[in-house]
Amino acid sequence: MSVIAVSNLHKSFGPVHAVKGISFTVKAGEIFTIIGPNGAGKTTTLEMIEGLLQPDQGNVQLLGLSWSSHAEKLKERIGVQLQTSAMFDLLTVEEHLDVFRSFYKRKRPVSDIMKLVNLQEQRKQRVKGLSGGQKQRLAIGLALINDPEVIFLDEPTTGLDPQARRNIWEIILNLKELGKTVILTTHYMEEAERLSSRVCIVDQGQVVALDTAKALIQQISTEREISIQGSIVEHVQDMAVFANKINSVKRVETDGIEMQLLSTSPEQTLLELFHYTTECGYKVEQINIRDWSLEDVFIALTGKEWRD
Repeated sequence: MSVIAVSNLHKSFGPVHAVKGISFTVKAGEIFTIIGPNGAGKTTTLEMIEGLLQPDQGNVQLLGLSWSSHAEKLKERIGVQLQTSAMFDLLTVEEHLDVFRSFYKRKRPVSDIMKLVNLQEQRKQRVKGLSGGQKQRLAIGLALINDPEVIFLDEPTTGLDPQARRNIWEIILNLKELGKTVILTTHYMEEAERLSSRVCIVDQGQVVALDTAKALIQQISTEREISIQGSIVEHVQDMAVFANKINSVKRVETDGIEMQLLSTSPEQTLLELFHYTTECGYKVEQINIRDWSLEDVFIALTGKEWRD
């Protein structure tokens, strides 16, 4: 069942056409991730779905409701963590959650939220004394205080160290286990690949691809890259000549004692190649099989190098 249906969204700011006909649906219980370069229209799209911006054209259906007719009902049923969150430096974690809890009819106990975002030990600590990761976990906790059905997280791990980032990942995966629908934007490819049920790649205000990370990777190539390091240049050149005759090998390149293969069946390629090197007595020092990543998909579809 779709909890979000976005149809032909457009949004301009003066002469800048930020969103140009974006459409997609989000299923209940998904972690739906929107990725794209800076200025692609990710945040603008998110803010229109959240009811913070009015589209110039197009429609948003959220939980079967529209912002024009059901704004108050929708505010009770969604949670939003923005890129920048304003908090009160002198209030504690617990006091922040208590204040935000008072805004809603439907609400979860503060103790539950602190456990969910792992801030029990910081409950009496003032915000000014929290680390960056703890502040982000509190921002997510504030978005969860009304027990929302749909949660919007706009780049929740930007600027955090690797451990703090993984703490946020654990929270997001726990939300999925609780049956929540999560809409995520991120600058981190590993994050999108690790967390997402489906990934929506946006570029220049348009959707350029939408599928699971695995399916998107398979779309750009069924081949995998094999790197082999030999010990003697002449031996590696002989191996390259043999590798070119293997049916599963689509490309061979050499550079000194290094050889790069592109193969549709790495296991079969290596089996035949090792049989040859054993017969010839050639020594292989190192082997690496590289999988394609979501970053490769992004570069292939947008022609742009990714920047975290």
